[in-house]
Amino acid sequence: MKKGLLFFILISSICFSQQKTVKITNLQPKTEDFNFPKIAYPEKPSVENKINTFLQVDQLEYVPGSEVSPSKLVSSGKTSYSNYVYFYSWEKLETPKNILSIAIDGEASGAYPEGFSIWKNFDLRTGNFINAKDLFQPGSFKTIENLIQKSVKKEVSDFIVQLKSEKNPSEEVSEQISMYEDCFTDYTLEGIEYYFAKDKIRFIAGRCSNHAMRALDDLGSHVVEFSYKQLEKHWSSYAKNLLSDSEKIDKTSFDNKLYKGKIDGKYPITVLINQVYADGSFSAKYWYDKNKKLIQWDGKLKGNHISIIENDYYSEETNQWIFKALVEADVQGNKIIGTWQDYKTKKYLKLELEEL
Repeated sequence: MKKGLLFFILISSICFSQQKTVKITNLQPKTEDFNFPKIAYPEKPSVENKINTFLQVDQLEYVPGSEVSPSKLVSSGKTSYSNYVYFYSWEKLETPKNILSIAIDGEASGAYPEGFSIWKNFDLRTGNFINAKDLFQPGSFKTIENLIQKSVKKEVSDFIVQLKSEKNPSEEVSEQISMYEDCFTDYTLEGIEYYFAKDKIRFIAGRCSNHAMRALDDLGSHVVEFSYKQLEKHWSSYAKNLLSDSEKIDKTSFDNKLYKGKIDGKYPITVLINQVYADGSFSAKYWYDKNKKLIQWDGKLKGNHISIIENDYYSEETNQWIFKALVEADVQGNKIIGTWQDYKTKKYLKLELEEL
């Protein structure tokens, strides 16, 4: 029997429901404009803590345990995005046992109010955020991206044909045709939303319209789905174990990981690495465990070496950021070892971090 067939017989025979002990409630204080998920996983408190920390730091720019309300920054427009952000609802999706997928709906109000839907996926064995690129063999990245792009392009092209078939099209239809003909469809794994369902994975590509043209966009977001079996030859070893109820945990990428450690051996800190882009650039947030105030890092990953700039403040006189510190470190397995250098004093302090 072929290994691929055996793998999917195994998948079809296991229970796909999430572990019954994983519960989700509302992060308090819940209000009409703040309905945010909080995970409870008594069997694995470290996993529970990692998921909640990731969600709250990533989405709310709030460190769990801080004295202020979790919704303070998002509800007052004081996050790094400078928008008012409202969270209206969330949903725990039906997935394979090792996976937690959460759908979150809300609205961001900048120059214009803009509704949003996002999906966050976590490995219930470790609490780690699941990166799309970790799911596929490196040689399959382009193949998966091409399949997604091809599906979106077909949907858009078919709709353009339908619009052009109208006799005496209105000005609105002509504007629609122009919008869809200029639609961006070159989506990549690092720039697309996705979530797990019971027996398939769904990718959600952004809509063709900007805010001003949204009323003309009859298609909206593009949903591209594949059964797990369709992608069996492209799955990485990590994905196969993740989907088949296996407890074997493979090494995954640097992206979206939480690290804990110390600066100078005596100042405990926690770090959340954000997505690493194709050119190696990434951002991160860290906080001293004592005061729980977020500090921004902007970095570059080259091989196993990371270089990071920590800004102090923006100078209106010089129209540039003033550095606070520079970090040079190496990723060594599940650790980050290097130095944190005070930019003013030039003093070097040892930086030691370990993946949570």
